[in-house]
Amino acid sequence: MDIKKTDAPINTITFDKNKVDEPTNNIYEAISVVAKRANQINSEIKKELLEKLDEFATYNDSLDEIFENKEQIEVSKFYEKLPKPHALAMQEWLDGKIYYRNTKDSEAEA
Repeated sequence: MDIKKTDAPINTITFDKNKVDEPTNNIYEAISVVAKRANQINSEIKKELLEKLDEFATYNDSLDEIFENKEQIEVSKFYEKLPKPHALAMQEWLDGKIYYRNTKDSEAEA
């Protein structure tokens, strides 16, 4: 997933309910799938951010030597400007990039 090259909106927008529930014919199931994907995206972004910020970590116990690190501030600002995980997940859902299956349907066929 490349979060830098996404068409997901930064601001909140309203989606057409019919487009959202079209793949499942059930709005609740569609929202559930999108929510699970949003949690995955959030975990990925958080892990990536912590790895980048860990590069700037100083392991000093002295409180007197705390200073601002411009690179660390720029990294934080970049991640603040990204679309939120729920917007990224909804964009992936509308673009058909999320694979899902209903396990109850699979059990009924068996």
